[in-house]
Amino acid sequence: MANNIHIRCIQETKKEFIDKNLCQYLWGDGNVTWECVPSINAAGGLLCIWNNDSFVVDRRVVGKGFILLEGTWTKENKKVFITNVYAPCDLQGKREQWEELLHLKSAYHEGLWCILGDFNSIRHQHERMSSSQSVGTSTSIFEFNSWISELNSESKEGVECFRGWY
Repeated sequence: MANNIHIRCIQETKKEFIDKNLCQYLWGDGNVTWECVPSINAAGGLLCIWNNDSFVVDRRVVGKGFILLEGTWTKENKKVFITNVYAPCDLQGKREQWEELLHLKSAYHEGLWCILGDFNSIRHQHERMSSSQSVGTSTSIFEFNSWISELNSESKEGVECFRGWY
């Protein structure tokens, strides 16, 4: 287990093809398992890498812009759901992704959830440091916050991870 990391989730890999050699290189040793969503023309892409001694995956759900891993966190023998997200930039695409993730969370409610990644959204206007884009409109901020509330989750300050565990 490289650097005592049990799972690594990467957004925007910009890789159309991911193989064992790349995952072993990123992980630091050969005891690695992974799931990926390839990029499209070097845009986007998701990668989850984990150690089977720490996290035993029972189910993988790959959707548009996310990877959901359901399994057992072996140290505590707990069922967990880890979701790596790379959200679309357009509000309608975000709404569709949010709805799909809400549906999955309601269908698989037994266990701890961690939803992390790049949501291409902000919760508060002051989070938009500098940008010519208008992704921080009042409507998008309100809808993102509403989605988080619907998940019945909490955001960790500075970390886009909801209902994490330590």
